[in-house]
Amino acid sequence: MKRLQLVELEDLPWFPAILRDGGTAFLAFGAKAAGHGKLFAPILEKAIAATGATRIVDLCSGGGGPARLVADALAEGGHRVKVLLTDLYPNPKAYAFAGEGSEGRVSGRAEPVDATAVPADLAGFRTIFNAFHHFPPDLARRILADAVAKRQPIAVFEAVSREPLMLLALLFSPLSVTLTMPLWRPFRWPWVLFTWIFPLMQPFVLWDGVVSWLRIYSVEELRELVATIDAPDWEWEIGTLKHDGPPVHATYLIGKPKAATG
Repeated sequence: MKRLQLVELEDLPWFPAILRDGGTAFLAFGAKAAGHGKLFAPILEKAIAATGATRIVDLCSGGGGPARLVADALAEGGHRVKVLLTDLYPNPKAYAFAGEGSEGRVSGRAEPVDATAVPADLAGFRTIFNAFHHFPPDLARRILADAVAKRQPIAVFEAVSREPLMLLALLFSPLSVTLTMPLWRPFRWPWVLFTWIFPLMQPFVLWDGVVSWLRIYSVEELRELVATIDAPDWEWEIGTLKHDGPPVHATYLIGKPKAATG
């Protein structure tokens, strides 16, 4: 099955921020429950060590959940890097919550950041967690090409892949939204209204979840993307990571300058 470029509601500029923020809070809750930090951290730690980076610039951070989880997992392994959360639609309240208890390791940028043209002052190892699928091939290529042009290593992770079992799990998301909403953080009272009184959150999360599944780049499609980027002195690593428990996989892409030889 080939990737389909459909439209997620949260990508639309007019979509209500209260619902968008609820969706990202639900995803952050799910990422923590599923252990995404410990899933992504080992391979990212290896890449960070190879580049000598001391700061992660997280793009398309949403609520900042996955990046904070990875930061904690890296710290547990003795790799205490700084993490800066950024997004085209910044969520300062979520960034502040993500930074609580991090001893200053996690912070956010209040100004919008375009992942296809990251400001020069944001130097660091770029990451994108569970958001690369939002971009059609031309924009996805521009994200990677911008990292190459500015000599900044980049890692892209997607916890969901286009596997049938993943789609089946997504179909149960309305029930998960209904039951877990009180546990989302930082909590916002309007979510009660839009989840339990006027249930708009459930169809929104279901729609965006299924569309996300259809938009995920496969390993082969990621390889096709990097093959079109003029970067002879860069190396790319693309593969899958198995989740604990069910036989489903995450996908990842890591790009960094080749180590100097001789």
